[in-house]
Amino acid sequence: MTIRSMRATLADGRTLSIGRRSSGAEPDNHTHSPALSDREPLDPEALVRLTAVARELYASRRRRHKFLPADLFGEPTWDILLDLYISTRENRRVPTTSACIGAHVPPTTALRWLRILEARGLVEREDDGRDGRRTFVRLSPSGLAAMDQTLAALGHSFLKLTSSLLPPRDGEDLLGQG
Repeated sequence: MTIRSMRATLADGRTLSIGRRSSGAEPDNHTHSPALSDREPLDPEALVRLTAVARELYASRRRRHKFLPADLFGEPTWDILLDLYISTRENRRVPTTSACIGAHVPPTTALRWLRILEARGLVEREDDGRDGRRTFVRLSPSGLAAMDQTLAALGHSFLKLTSSLLPPRDGEDLLGQG
């Protein structure tokens, strides 16, 4: 299977190629540190904890709509990244249409943000291979590394907050370090 290339039109009328093939080409570097990809893989327990953080963040974004109007909140890129992170860690493929639904915005808005995430090297699209009408979307290796680090930092902050409110259990942080 190959990663599908797309083209986006910039505000000044120029076109920009979006997406990468599986050639291992580096994404543009204006959004995140290239050093994120060079880090050692996380242990399975740490991945479980980080996935739990992502699940809670995604679920909490839905829960707040019970108390506050949904139209006050709009951050589809974060919803897309969280959804793709959880799916990646659960070894599930995400059709582009499902990623759009998970963003909780109109499909055209979600597709625009997917193109932006793809242009920044955080997301890749993959042709189905069996159904030419369908594509899948996933975090790129650098997108996955960036989400690991983001969720670890957020989880560490949550852990510090809860430890200040509750007695610590076993003294470990989300990455299994003391």
